Amino acid sequence: MTPLACAALLTSSSHPGAKRRALLFAALFLTALCTLAISLEASAPAKTPQEKYDATQGQLEGVRADQSSLAETLAAQNKAIDSMIGEVSALRQELAAVEAELAAKQEQLDRATAALENEKDHLEEVREQLARALGILRDRLVAIYETGSPSVVNAILESEDWSELSAQTEYMNRIQSYDDSVVERVKTLRDEVTNAVARLTDNRAKVEEARDSIAAIEQEVAARSAEAEARFADLQVAQAERRASMAALESEEEALNDNLASISQQIAKEGAPLPAGASVPAPLNPGESAGFISESEASAPANAPDAVKSAIAAANAIASTPYIWGGGHGSFESSGYDCSGAVSYALHGGGFLESPLDSTGLESWGEPGAGKWITVYANAGHTWMIIAGLAFDTVGGPGPRWHSAPTSSTEGFVVRHPPGY
Repeated sequence: MTPLACAALLTSSSHPGAKRRALLFAALFLTALCTLAISLEASAPAKTPQEKYDATQGQLEGVRADQSSLAETLAAQNKAIDSMIGEVSALRQELAAVEAELAAKQEQLDRATAALENEKDHLEEVREQLARALGILRDRLVAIYETGSPSVVNAILESEDWSELSAQTEYMNRIQSYDDSVVERVKTLRDEVTNAVARLTDNRAKVEEARDSIAAIEQEVAARSAEAEARFADLQVAQAERRASMAALESEEEALNDNLASISQQIAKEGAPLPAGASVPAPLNPGESAGFISESEASAPANAPDAVKSAIAAANAIASTPYIWGGGHGSFESSGYDCSGAVSYALHGGGFLESPLDSTGLESWGEPGAGKWITVYANAGHTWMIIAGLAFDTVGGPGPRWHSAPTSSTEGFVVRHPPGY
């Protein structure tokens, strides 16, 4: 009771009347009670940090209990947002596939265009060779027409001896061989020109086909990109609405959370174990720590609960997958995962989560503070977790990976854990 309250009681009791003496006695008695109450209040022992922490934690839980309807709204928003993230991720992956197809078609067009240009140059060269060969053939035909074609009979009749006959015959054979080679060269070059024209026509058709395909794919890229952007805009609106809902929740909790953090630091400085709700997990006992084998594998501790072992096994299953924005949302199964998709997958493996949550959704999941076995750190931009002493994070690797020490800071994150773990 405060002095102000005591004064109010005295004032209300001191008034004239037949029972003035009795009232005066009552007033003196009330004064004594007020003095005693003030004395007892002043002499009450100061609360320990643990007691302050427990009291603040109780207030925080009371605030959260009063906001159950808002929590239901957040749960519905989380589910809708997760579905949207999955849709946007699928659209972006489809867009990437179409863009890859477009790039392949562009390479095909470039190759066909280069082949077309080469074939044009080759055709021009063969045409020049054919023109020269036709010129030689024409000259030979004119010479044969003017001088006649030498015959074996004439060579025999005109030769005086066997030596001259042999020379004449050799000369005629050479002329005949030369004429034959000229004719064969003309035929070969004509065939080559014909084939070159056919290849040129084929390459032109390939170029036209590639150009038509590129035009169609470009239209598909534009359509898918517009669809992805529109759905992403819907996602941003939904996230903004959820952030407004969470702001109402967080505004009442912020001061209490800050108070809890300062008390936790005070307790830690005094060497006492951190209470439930602290931002850093308490040290594990022997046999309770997971073993770091590699970035893609951790061994579950023998003394861990089955749910924790299952969460570690689930994390191992995706610890070699690449980072994909939105991966693991809309559906737990994906070819790659983002930060919240990976954390959701591990929690789902342990039976702690029925459907994926994004990083903002994980801010209100579970219970506040660090857990003994599993601790999740979440804010609007990122989330990661500690399972049995090992960090599981997309930061520091090409996707979700194990880390023997945290690669992300705990500062600026909301700390949550599954009830009882």
